[in-house]
Amino acid sequence: MPETIILTSEERMEKTLEVFKNDIALIRTGRANPQVLNTVKVNYYGMPTPLNQMSSISVPEATQLMIKPYDKNSLKDIEKAILAADLNLTPLNDGVVIRINFPALTEQRRKEFVKEVKTKAESSKVAMRNIRRDAIDQLKKLEKDSLITEDELKNYSDDVQKLLDKEIAKIDLEATNKEKQIMEI
Repeated sequence: MPETIILTSEERMEKTLEVFKNDIALIRTGRANPQVLNTVKVNYYGMPTPLNQMSSISVPEATQLMIKPYDKNSLKDIEKAILAADLNLTPLNDGVVIRINFPALTEQRRKEFVKEVKTKAESSKVAMRNIRRDAIDQLKKLEKDSLITEDELKNYSDDVQKLLDKEIAKIDLEATNKEKQIMEI
């Protein structure tokens, strides 16, 4: 029973880490990153369709994305969807492909993005600490119901803490790497 509590906590922490990675992938670094378009849904024949399912997205230059739709008739719809997604990006439609140029980031804007990364990292850490608290509360309930001993409670609590420390180190590493990317010119 305590092992399942720890395994469930580990799974929840891994999911929190994945959400954090996805969140910071959307933060611009001054370089073209196709993941910025992951949230864009195009109205394609009346159905909201993810952009990456209806076109190929490539990075021909460090500061440019090129979107080549499988159906050329959807160019206008893709352009509208990118503008509607409010990503502060301007699509350039040449009739065959759509190009998106990423403007160079100012020093002030880079610092704002770094703050955003730190904020997201801290909220992910808080979520993980809440997972730890839930796990320890469940373990204390088992001890109260005499299903585990006080010593076992301490050992399992230590295991949960070690798990938390490991996952927080992963968040710190991801955040540091993203900050370096953002501050890189």
